[in-house]
Amino acid sequence: MHQIQTYTPPLILNSANDTKSSKINASVIWLHGLGADGYDFEPIVAELNLPSIRFILPHAPTMPVTINNGYVMPAWYDLHGTAIGSPEDESGIIKSQNYVNSLIEKEIYQGIPAEKIVLAGFSQGGAIALHTGLRYPQKLAGIMALSTYVPLKNKLETEADQANKETPILMAHGVFDEVISLATCQISFKLLQNLQYSVTWRQYNMAHSLCVEEIDDIRRFLMDVLVE
Repeated sequence: MHQIQTYTPPLILNSANDTKSSKINASVIWLHGLGADGYDFEPIVAELNLPSIRFILPHAPTMPVTINNGYVMPAWYDLHGTAIGSPEDESGIIKSQNYVNSLIEKEIYQGIPAEKIVLAGFSQGGAIALHTGLRYPQKLAGIMALSTYVPLKNKLETEADQANKETPILMAHGVFDEVISLATCQISFKLLQNLQYSVTWRQYNMAHSLCVEEIDDIRRFLMDVLVE
């Protein structure tokens, strides 16, 4: 557990308009993209305006990132490229997986069952959400993978846990994404389909970002899997 101490405590946001009588009964752990931090999605959480949900927005540690000429920035793992065949930082991915597992365990300790926890992430954070959620040994409520891809594709089938074989997955991507191409994301979507995961695909006329239509789809997904 010593490595977890290097992480800045995450930003915690409770649902807007909750009163003392409104009990938090679900959690969303939402990971930001490369070079950002947990505050990146704070405005989106406010816009979603969902009841009785705690949002945990972690901050990635800083590290040199190869694709950016070794520049030190917040990153969930080192990135060499997103094209097929690019080297992948497996040890960095696993370290982030372990950290996210610890965040899930903290929510469970606070009384939120695993099946009321969603893992979400944008770009590099979405890759960690997919990697971690599909390997987690207890069933989660859902996984949101925004503008992202499945990392370590060749290991998914053997490392995935059956507990999340039927967990709903939302994959969303911009048609004009210049950072992670639509084709790259579609390869991951087809992989998940071939492995019989329950994955929903959405695409939008946008670049590497979020749009109003996507936020509406995110709200619907979270309502479906978390709100009774």
